[in-house]
Order: sequence, then C-alpha cells, then structure tokens
Amino acid sequence: MKPSTTLVSAGRNPRRHAGAVNVPAFRASTITAPDLAAWEASRTRRFEKDAVVYGRFGTPASQALEEAVAAIEGADRAVSVSSGMAACASAILSLVKAGDHVLLPDNVYQPVRAFANGFLAPFGVEATFYDPLVGAGIAALMKPNTRLLYLEAPGSQTMEMPDIPALVAEAKARAIRTAMDNTWGTPLLFRPLDHGVDLSINAATKYLVGHSDAMLGTIAMREELFERVKTVATAHLGICAGSEEIYLGLRGMRTMAVRLEKQGKSAFAVARWFQTRPEVERVLYPALPEDPGHAVWKRDFKGASGLFSVVFKPMDKAALARFVDGLEHFGIGASFGGYESLVLPFEPSHYRTVTTWTSKGPCLRFHIGLEDVDDLLEDLERGFARMRAAA
Repeated sequence: MKPSTTLVSAGRNPRRHAGAVNVPAFRASTITAPDLAAWEASRTRRFEKDAVVYGRFGTPASQALEEAVAAIEGADRAVSVSSGMAACASAILSLVKAGDHVLLPDNVYQPVRAFANGFLAPFGVEATFYDPLVGAGIAALMKPNTRLLYLEAPGSQTMEMPDIPALVAEAKARAIRTAMDNTWGTPLLFRPLDHGVDLSINAATKYLVGHSDAMLGTIAMREELFERVKTVATAHLGICAGSEEIYLGLRGMRTMAVRLEKQGKSAFAVARWFQTRPEVERVLYPALPEDPGHAVWKRDFKGASGLFSVVFKPMDKAALARFVDGLEHFGIGASFGGYESLVLPFEPSHYRTVTTWTSKGPCLRFHIGLEDVDDLLEDLERGFARMRAAA
C-alpha cells in the first residue's frame, strides 16, 4: 500500500462507529468493568491492543491514532503523548537510568538540550554533545556506560544532515539503543526504523496535525520496546494525549501527503529565490544541490519538508526588523508544519557547545505553508525593499 493511501485508511474502521468516516473524539477517564473478574483481568492487559481500562492508558480514539502512526512509520506499535517534547523526554527516559551516558547532537532541538542538562544530569545521567557530522567517528565518544545515541535529521535550525546509517551502525555494534527526532521529515519522507533506529519520535503538533491547533507527540517502535515506552510515558510520567488533540491528529493525518508535497515544492522554490538575493550569505536546506548535506539527504530521504533557514549578511537589528515586521504572509512564531508560513530568528552561537558557528549575520528560519509561491515571493521582495529604503 502506498503511503498516501495508508494515511487515509490506517486506524479507520467506520463499522466500529456507526458508519462514521472519522473516529469520534473519545472523552473518557473512568472505564467501568461489568464484574470483578473482568476488572481484575483488565489490570494485566492494559497495554494490549484494543484494551481500554483507563483513559490515561488509551481509548478507542488514541488506539486508532497509534495504529495509523505505526502503519505509516513501518512500526509494530506507537505511543501518543501530549506534545513533541513529551515524546522526546519519554523516549529518552525509557532507555536510560542513573549512571548511564547518552550522546546528543550539538544541534539538537534546544528543549532537549535543556532537558539533558537540567533534568537528566541531576538524576545521574551524563550527556555528551557530538558534532552531528561526525559519522562513524561517533565511536570515539562511546563509553562502556553509553546507553543511547540520539539523532535529529536535519539538525534543528542549522539543518546539518547527519549520516544516519553510519551513526546507527556504530551504536548497534555496541548494543547501544538509538532514538531519532524525525519531525522535519515525517514518516513520509524518512522512516527511521527502516534504517535501524529503535525509536522514531515525531512532534505531531507539526505536519501530522498540520493546522497549528493541537499539541501532540508520537513515538513509534518495534514490539519489544512498546511496553517499556508505554510504561514510562503513561504509568510513570502520567503523560497522555487529550481527546480533542487525538481527534485533530487523526484528521490532520488524512491530508498530510498532499500538504507536505506542496509545501516541499514551494519551500524549494522560495529557498532557490533566497539564493539569488544579495542580502543573503547562504540558505540552509538539504534539498538544495549546493547544500553540504545534499548528497546524504538525496541518498536517504524521499523528499524535503517546508522548513529551511537563511543566513543573512551582517546587518543591524533594525534592518532585520524592517524586513520581518512588515511581512504579510509570514507570521512570527515558533513551531512549524501548519498550513501557514512562518519566520523565526535564531542565533546558533547561543546554544552550540561543540561545533563552531562562524557566520556573523543574523539567521531566520522559514516555514513555507500552503500560500501561492508568487504571493510569498512578492511579500519577501517588499520586505527587502523596506530594508533598502531605510538604509
């Protein structure tokens, strides 16, 4: 079955819901049992497929979402949680304990860096940040107590493309587990489990939901790791996705293929346009042939999403503000993956500790939505005109 067909059909059984095409929102906390024997039996089967024993552990709606996510990820099972960051934290905590060592890329999503330094460290888990382009050289950083190699591709904000197979091979050779944040690529463009990764993490808030109106995270895995991840997330941490968010996640998945295809094509066109601008030093987007990570991206990925970054030539903050503040079609805000275009400033030198950022100009991250490309380019052109007029 092709991925676009899987997105439309997985996790959907209208006969279970009086013929309703969409799985209804299932609002439930308490689930009653018909008798004492059934209640006692339910205590031992709370993580089984289709078992509904308490709202936090799963409902027919969350099970439908997880079934659909597992199908598109090429996984056996999936766990849904309340946000992308909850997915990152739950995945990490399911694989490490006090005294362990973890490896995280230097360009990792900044809240994950903060989680490692501010939460894991006080509980006795050591973190080492590595150059995301180290490849097989990661072996030199692995210790006898290394239990997790964490990946993100491309890297947060600066878009470096790691050699995932090389990194995973070194981890597997030492029985080290791997987890990957695959939010940029989504399972449509890259399936981590197909490349040997143990846990595939998605901030479903982004492309899966697709409309900037729900917080949601997912973790996909083989059967052997399901109970461990599910126990940590729902039993130990008490994390679960809300009923409305689950509904919106399921609804968003049905159109993700067509949204992502258009957004990828539009992003490529806008990124190419930025390359022609005299104000721009470089564009960070693996889909561009000139990008340092293009060959690795082309080898491993099936396409590119709508997120890329632009490094401007040195300018003062007022000039950058003139460019950004008047944009009509680009909201200024965090997150990405929705139908709307966004822009967000960032400063790599503020959060890197291993690799050096040499560019002196300001950086902007762009997410390209579903607007017409010509309208977006006209908007950006007006932004540059405002910048020049006041210079």
